[in-house]
Amino acid sequence: MLFRSLSMLVGWAAALSASAAFADVKLGSPFQHHMVLQRDANVPVWGWADAGEGVTVTIRGQAKSAKAGDDGKWTVTLDPLSASSEATSLTVKGKNEIKLDDVLVGEVWVCSGQSNMEWSIAASIDPDLESSGANFPQIRLLQIPNVPMMEPQQTCGGEWKVCTPDAVRGFSAVGFFFGRQLHQTLGVPVGLIASDWGGTPAEAWTSPEAMAGTAELQPVVDRWKGMVANYEKNKDVVGQDGKKPQDPTKNPHHPSVLYNGMIAPIAGYAIRGAIWYQGESNASRAYQYRLLMPTMIQSWRTAWKQGDFSFYQVQLANFMAPKGEPGDSAWAELREAQIVATKAIPNVGAACIIDIGAEKDIHPKDKQNVGKRLARLALNRDYNRKDVVPHGPLYQSSEVKEDKCVIKFDIAGSKLIPYYGQPLKGFAIAGEDKAWKWAEAKITGPDTIEVWSKDVPAPKSVRYNWADNPSGTLYNELYLPAYPFRTDDWKGVTADAK
Repeated sequence: MLFRSLSMLVGWAAALSASAAFADVKLGSPFQHHMVLQRDANVPVWGWADAGEGVTVTIRGQAKSAKAGDDGKWTVTLDPLSASSEATSLTVKGKNEIKLDDVLVGEVWVCSGQSNMEWSIAASIDPDLESSGANFPQIRLLQIPNVPMMEPQQTCGGEWKVCTPDAVRGFSAVGFFFGRQLHQTLGVPVGLIASDWGGTPAEAWTSPEAMAGTAELQPVVDRWKGMVANYEKNKDVVGQDGKKPQDPTKNPHHPSVLYNGMIAPIAGYAIRGAIWYQGESNASRAYQYRLLMPTMIQSWRTAWKQGDFSFYQVQLANFMAPKGEPGDSAWAELREAQIVATKAIPNVGAACIIDIGAEKDIHPKDKQNVGKRLARLALNRDYNRKDVVPHGPLYQSSEVKEDKCVIKFDIAGSKLIPYYGQPLKGFAIAGEDKAWKWAEAKITGPDTIEVWSKDVPAPKSVRYNWADNPSGTLYNELYLPAYPFRTDDWKGVTADAK
């Protein structure tokens, strides 16, 4: 994706102004005209003023006051506000007064990740139809500029915008489709904060403290320390191409630089949760991702200071050339790592999109269904809409019975079916020799299947859709796909990648 250079300069200018003397009261970057505040939650509001200066924040008849500390920082916490589509104003008064207009109260979500989250409506299916119909004055959009920084920043650029056809075309398609579904279902305002950058790994979005405090992630940190040291030693050396080496501290792949520049400045802004579409850049280190993803999520929760807010991932889509025989797959291991994260820490989920990818395009154009499947998770879990099935069949347990494996699923209220009556496929089975064979499968109950192969009389493990680009046919009645899974814990192809 294109580097948002102009916005980056705006972000730097904002950062410089925040570090200067405070002649006037200033607000933190997310607090602007047209913003959405999170309903039914304590809402921190912060900014800067002269040390010791008193500041009062007023909204809807509620007034909260604080004094700026020695560093000029002040914070007040508003009592919970009920949802309202009626625009109101927020006033901040110290030696000067700031009035923010057209403020709504509703649901706020952060939308983050790499290029598939960054992917715009303009580049998705039906771009003109989707954007021309995107007159949603109750949906507000905030795009955080692409700014890598070596130290956590207090401010950033970006402006809240009312959702219009022009404003939405360049915005995250997944974020918009997710937010539109929430807005249309819940009937309340929705604020979407997009902080995303194509091609970036999860470690770039993880706090420096979290990376430094996790021994298993030190190889990643040390690798980049070595690159920085080498750069400092050779930065004035001109290569054969006539160019000097690039500064690795400005590389968006460097650990923590995107957390520092694009997450730290908004951390603390009251939200319901976050959606996350990333993993492609970590697929070669999928086993490491089992730890990295929970570490990243927890680093955000630590920074936000509002508990274990919901965090919903998008599992990697099917991609690359299909393979004729069952075997290992780094992408399958990354998908598994995403499920591991849902079990490692609370309030984490994953939307399965194993059926809407493309063999030759790492960027599936169908972002509508991605957003809708994420919204299913949120509606069911965060908004108590138990009439909404949150996901497709999710592997729960397995048992070997004679020459068959019996697999049970968490079906979340919608029973197992084959895709439009097709034969079940996508299953592989192996014995102690770990020689994988394609298997037959049969649905034997609402949440149960049997898997077997005449070539494997003593089965030990079953795998389903365990490939880069599988074509399994196990779904639920709403045609939500079953999640890829394996019943074994045998060493995979990424186990030693650091």
